[in-house]
Amino acid sequence: MTQHSNAFIHPDAKIGKDVTIGPFTYIAGDVVIGDGTWIGPNVTIMDGARIGKNCRIFPGAVISAIPQDLKFKGEITTAEIGDNTTIRECATVNRGTASRGKTVVGSNCLLMAYSHIAHDCILKNNIIIGNGTQIAGEVEIDDHAILSAHVLVHQFERIGAHVMVQGGSKVNKDIPPFIIAAREPLTFAGINLVGLRRRGFTPQQIGTIQELYRNIYNKGMNVSQALVYIEENMEATPEREIVTSFIKNSKRGIVREYTGSNPDEGVEL
Repeated sequence: MTQHSNAFIHPDAKIGKDVTIGPFTYIAGDVVIGDGTWIGPNVTIMDGARIGKNCRIFPGAVISAIPQDLKFKGEITTAEIGDNTTIRECATVNRGTASRGKTVVGSNCLLMAYSHIAHDCILKNNIIIGNGTQIAGEVEIDDHAILSAHVLVHQFERIGAHVMVQGGSKVNKDIPPFIIAAREPLTFAGINLVGLRRRGFTPQQIGTIQELYRNIYNKGMNVSQALVYIEENMEATPEREIVTSFIKNSKRGIVREYTGSNPDEGVEL
């Protein structure tokens, strides 16, 4: 471990090998930091932080502060960060409450400057959270989602895998997998073609996803009718299961269609 003389590290903190800790950083006692992680100056890491290997945490970030939730009664909870995740300047990740007991940010994620991850959120892997984006409590975000700058996410929402959310959006409905969500109010704006191609989806898989969303958004059926139609008329594929399972389990409903959008094309973000 390389520790600057002006950093404070509680003697009970568990620090891995080859960790670098910059000046004026504070690390509390109930903290675990994995091998190879770099922690810059003026970082605050509080009780309950569990930080993985090879992470990078930039100045002003605060990890595992108590929740901004009046129901919190001082229970022992955690804020867990996976391996290879980068947390930029002044980003904040609050620890959990009794609801879930933990806040989780997965591996290979990027939290840009001034973003906020509230209590009991579950972010999976390979997620990008843009500058100034604010995520309220108990939100779930699946793999490879990208939220552009200054997005506001209402509590309890769920955002599916491979989703792209336009900057400045207000998310108050669940966003199903593989799509772009854009405009005001937030609506379906096509599938995330560029993202899917970059991640190796085949033309056949993309065609299946396009057909799924044509049935959901462009054939005049309500969502329940569309799900029945899909299960009766479309081949059972992993993509079909991911989309239909997400929608069936949505508690807040999914974003609506935008009548001016071509389901085969994304929008410029």
